[in-house]
Amino acid sequence: MKTAEQLHENVPPDWYFRSIRHNFLQKYWHHRRFNEIRKISEKTKNGKILDIGSADGVFTREILDATKAREVIGIDVLENSVEWANNHWRRNKKLNFQVGNAHKLNFKANTFDAVFALEVLEHVHRPKLVFKEIKRVLKKSGYAVFLVPTDVIWFKLAWDHVWTKTRGKIWNDAHIQSFTNDELIKSCKKAGFEVEKSKKFMLGSLHIVKARKK
Repeated sequence: MKTAEQLHENVPPDWYFRSIRHNFLQKYWHHRRFNEIRKISEKTKNGKILDIGSADGVFTREILDATKAREVIGIDVLENSVEWANNHWRRNKKLNFQVGNAHKLNFKANTFDAVFALEVLEHVHRPKLVFKEIKRVLKKSGYAVFLVPTDVIWFKLAWDHVWTKTRGKIWNDAHIQSFTNDELIKSCKKAGFEVEKSKKFMLGSLHIVKARKK
């Protein structure tokens, strides 16, 4: 079984930063994602937020803008991406990037006001453990935002037979979990979260859920 680092070893450290600027379809896709994320993000000016799977920090910065948090920590398994993010966003003292693994978060319990896991769960070996860890590091009444592809037929066909065979070939075999139907909601509830908001968009291909720690 490949490690998370091995599954993503071909991803350039500045993948999202460059892609959004040079590829119209990716720019549109991620713009739509963050429109939905902004709608359910809460303003937490004194808050501390965790972004799991932060990559080059482009979306971590979006989370900061949406929440106005005091600090946003981004973690990623790829050391090169973390180094790139820390260098690129070094002037923004509210952003901090670290190497980390979602299966064992290197933070004390009840640390964060919110945790974001945006298109992350489909990449991890043990989703149940990741849910457990997210709940552990959240403060009581803190919230989590999860975003996953739903693997509807058109998305699955495009992903398997077009995207990962062309520009997105770096993501080949990177999706190791599938959240079809309402599996994301079920997983949140099994982990002990209270689901507050749920929405599918982009022709049903993406599912976003906001869940609260009771």
